[in-house]
Amino acid sequence: MSPEAYVLFFNSLNLVTFEAFASITFFIATVAFFLSPGGLAWAWTASSKNRVSIPGPSGSLSVFSCSNPHRVLAALAERFKASPLMAFSVGFSRFVISSEPETAKEILNSSAFADRPVKESAYELLFHRAMGFAPYGEYWRNLRRISSTHLFSPRRIASFEGVRAGIGMKMVEKIKTVAGAGEVEVKKVIHFGSLNNVMATVFGESYDFDEVDGDGCFLERLVSEGYELLGIFNWSDHFGVLRWFDFQGVRKRCRALVSQVNTFVGGIIEKHKMKRNSTLDGEEKDFVDVLLGLQKDEKLSDSDMIAVLWEMIFRGTDTVAILVEWVLARMVLHQDIQAELYKEIASVTSNNTRPLSDSDIPKLPYLQAVVKETLRLHPPGPLLSWARLAIHDVHVGPNLVPAGTIAMVNMWSITHDGKIWTDPEEFRPERFIDGEDVSIMGSDLRLAPFGSGRRVCPGKAMGLATVHLWVGQMIQNFEWVKDSSDVDLAEVLKLSMEMKKPLKCKAVPKNVCFG
Repeated sequence: MSPEAYVLFFNSLNLVTFEAFASITFFIATVAFFLSPGGLAWAWTASSKNRVSIPGPSGSLSVFSCSNPHRVLAALAERFKASPLMAFSVGFSRFVISSEPETAKEILNSSAFADRPVKESAYELLFHRAMGFAPYGEYWRNLRRISSTHLFSPRRIASFEGVRAGIGMKMVEKIKTVAGAGEVEVKKVIHFGSLNNVMATVFGESYDFDEVDGDGCFLERLVSEGYELLGIFNWSDHFGVLRWFDFQGVRKRCRALVSQVNTFVGGIIEKHKMKRNSTLDGEEKDFVDVLLGLQKDEKLSDSDMIAVLWEMIFRGTDTVAILVEWVLARMVLHQDIQAELYKEIASVTSNNTRPLSDSDIPKLPYLQAVVKETLRLHPPGPLLSWARLAIHDVHVGPNLVPAGTIAMVNMWSITHDGKIWTDPEEFRPERFIDGEDVSIMGSDLRLAPFGSGRRVCPGKAMGLATVHLWVGQMIQNFEWVKDSSDVDLAEVLKLSMEMKKPLKCKAVPKNVCFG
C-alpha cells in the first residue's frame, strides 16, 4: 500500500471510529439520562446528589392520564421500596410523593411547601385568586382570615342548619317520587341537592329540582364543565413549549366558561349590592353579604369576590355529593351495617317520630364511624388535591428536594396500608368505636381526607356537618337495597375520586311519621 493510500485509509478509519464512538457515547448518555432515578425532569437537576438520593421510576410517566393514578403510584412506591418518598417525572415537571404518614405530615406542615402548583386550567378559571390556589402571601392570609372568622366559623355553620335540613328533606321527597317508578340514580339527586345547598349558603338562592331550563340547570352545566376542565390531564402543564399552542383546547374552553361565570356570579353580586343599598337591614344572610360587609383591610375587589365565590360553589358541590354516594353504596352492600345505623338513629329521634337534626349528630357515634370508614376506603381527593410546590430547596427526611418540585401525598395508599390498618380492604366502621379513635380533621395523617397544615380545607367542618345530616336523613327515611344489578365499587379519579358507574339502587320508603 502506498503511503498516500495508507494515510487515506487509516484517516478514514479514524474518522469512522470517532463517529461511531461519539454516537455510542451519545446513545449511552441519553439512555442513562432517561434512566436516571426519578426520570427525565430529575435528570435535569443540576446537582447529581439530587438525582440519585430519592428512589423512583426512570423516564417520564403519563400516570395522570390514566383513570387510577393513585393505585399506579402506590404500586410503584412499593416496587421501589419508596413509601416514605418517591421521585418521578411527568414531562419536565419534577414530582415527589409520600405514601407514609410521618413523611406526609412533614411535607404538609412545612412552610417550604406553602404554595400550590397552578395548572393552566386552574389559572384560567380564576382559582389563582381564590383560597385553594392563591400563592402563599398576604393576599392568601387575608382570604384564610376571612374564611375562618366570617365564612366557616362554628356560629356561621350552625346558622345554616335549617338550610341543610330543608334541602335534605327536599331530596327525600324527590327520591320518593323517583323510587315509585323503579331504581334511583343517587348521584343525580344528591348532586343537585348539594349544588342547591351551596347556592343557598353562598348566594341565598334556591332552585326547583324539577326546573328544566332555569338558573339551577344552567349553573349545574357551568360546574360540570369546570370539573371536566380541571380534571383533564393537560400536556401543556408539563411541557412548556406546548403552552403556545393549546392543542387540547383547554384554554379556549376555560375562557368561554369564565365569561359565563363572570356574568352569572357578577349579576348575583350586583343584586346583593342593590338590596343592601335599598334596605337598612344589615344582617348577613349568606356569603355574598359577608364579603360585601367586610371592612377596609379585608375588603375584596369584585373580580376577587367572583373568584372566591366561584371556588366555593365548585368545591362545596363536588366533595359532599360524591361522599354521600359512596356511603349509600356501602349501605346497599352492607345491610347489617345499614340496619345498625338505622337502629342508632331511631334511638335518638324517639323511634323516628321526629326528623333528624344537627343537634343529634354528636349522639350518633356509629353514623360518624360509617362516614369516617367511607372516607378511609374512598378518599375523595386521593392525590390531586394534595399537590404542593416547594418554594425553596428543602430537606424531607434525609432527602434534598429542590425548589420548584411538586410534592404530593398518596392518601389512598396510606388508608389502604396493612401496616397501619387491620384488614384495610374490609369495610368495618366498628374499628373507630372499638379501637383507637382517629381524628379526620388533619392532625393525624393516617386519615386526613381534608388535608393538613396551612392548606387544609377551610370548609371541612361545614362539609362534614352536611354529610352527617344528609346520610342520617337518607337512612331514617329509606331502606337502601340492590336492584337487578350489583353495586360496582370501581373508581375513577377525575377532579375527585368518583364511582366509575353511578350508583343505581332501590330506595324503599320507611314508615316514618313525624309529629
